[in-house]
Amino acid sequence: MELFCTLILTGLIIALLWLLSLRSGRTLRLPPGPAALPVVGNLLQLDKRAPFKTLSQLSEKYGPVLTVYLGRQRTVVLVGYDAVKEALVDQADDFTGRGPLPLLIRATRGYGLAVSNGERWQQLRRFTLTTLRDFGMGRKRMEEWIQEEGRHLVARINETKAEAFDPTYFLSCTVSNVICCLVFGQRFRYDDDHFLSLLETISEMLRFFSSPWGQTYNVFPWIMERLPGQHHKLFARIEVLREFIVKKIQEHQETLDPNSPRDYIDCFLIRHHEEKHIPTSEFHFDNLVSTMLNLYLAGTETTSSTIRFMLNVLVRYPKIQEKMQQEIDSVIAQQRCPSMEDRKALPFTDAVLHEVQRFMDIIPMSLPHYSLRDFSFRGYTIPKATLIIPLLHSVLREEKHWETPWSFNPQHFLDQSGNFKKNPAFLPFAAGKRSCVGESLARMEIFLFGVSLLQNFTFSCPEGCDSVDLSPEYSSFGNLPRRYKIIATPRW
Repeated sequence: MELFCTLILTGLIIALLWLLSLRSGRTLRLPPGPAALPVVGNLLQLDKRAPFKTLSQLSEKYGPVLTVYLGRQRTVVLVGYDAVKEALVDQADDFTGRGPLPLLIRATRGYGLAVSNGERWQQLRRFTLTTLRDFGMGRKRMEEWIQEEGRHLVARINETKAEAFDPTYFLSCTVSNVICCLVFGQRFRYDDDHFLSLLETISEMLRFFSSPWGQTYNVFPWIMERLPGQHHKLFARIEVLREFIVKKIQEHQETLDPNSPRDYIDCFLIRHHEEKHIPTSEFHFDNLVSTMLNLYLAGTETTSSTIRFMLNVLVRYPKIQEKMQQEIDSVIAQQRCPSMEDRKALPFTDAVLHEVQRFMDIIPMSLPHYSLRDFSFRGYTIPKATLIIPLLHSVLREEKHWETPWSFNPQHFLDQSGNFKKNPAFLPFAAGKRSCVGESLARMEIFLFGVSLLQNFTFSCPEGCDSVDLSPEYSSFGNLPRRYKIIATPRW
């Protein structure tokens, strides 16, 4: 009886606190939104496998700026290009905060670039952008690394001898090796078992993030930590990945030449030595390990999944594949590697690759932002500690910016003369001060790897093109493409 009374009292207190928070919301003039329940908020209203679709539908009633509650977390959702651009670009300083994603915090121990705010974020982002640029991101040196890795990929696919194979791990190895060259100063063999195990951890992490269980962890981490489940196994594997990164850092410490930095780790270690007497310096071991983990995770699975989705598209639409190959053949000689200079002469190919990214919509809700202080937006109050979701899905599917938003259509990026045209609503990497630090690298990889594959192979599916489903296999945090075995027939 006593326990029952305690439970009733606890429930009444929670309900009272919830009502007070809602009343406070009305006083603050929060953006409008649906009524929420105590504890669970609006979670029961959301499609657990595609919450971004529900949020888009809610905006039809409540407008492009609306409030929902993910559990007890007050969340403001920005819907459509105008609202997202106004927030992330025009009012950028107010929206630089990063939301506290429990899964990422657990994986990174709260350190690193992805989950940081304030001075830590400013120091790490500025350093990362400068260092990646110095080591070739978006420049000729990086282009040569990608071209070299492209040759390894073509050679490995040739070994399949036109028999059906799953391209997932080939592509993961290829893209990951580019990151490894940049941050570790080395590449790995495609048959390195330890390397493949680490790549599987990265893939499993994004799949878990995109599952209902992963989203539940982000909303109720204190409950999930006490429940059995696959997340405990995943966190154990992430620790193995951390150990791999720590080992690489230790190897760099032993062989470091301050006058000749080889990669990102060397540059960070040199900066750490220069600022070791500065109390406010963020260049310490914990931030290095977690930032390396950020770069490795973000730079591997998203780009490799995009290229894999491209292959699904080519198999599904063989006429598009044929037209791309004709254009590539007319510009690039058979034995020459594609270069970034070729892009201007390949407008249709470039349009298809942009449409692949738009239609895939890989991170539909972006990484959440966070209000670090009270501020106003479009006449509403956004209180401190509010989660903010720039709904990239709504930008990439907005009818006023895309003629056929729900269909795969390369004409979205072509003018009437067949020339490539930009679209301001093309924001797969988000926008503003929190946009993806590896955007220029990812764009380069998608173009060079994509053109190289089409230059050397014609892709088909053993079951026929009609069997390829372009809808995502996993959908929530990330829209991950379905896995198919494909056939790569050499063209020469």
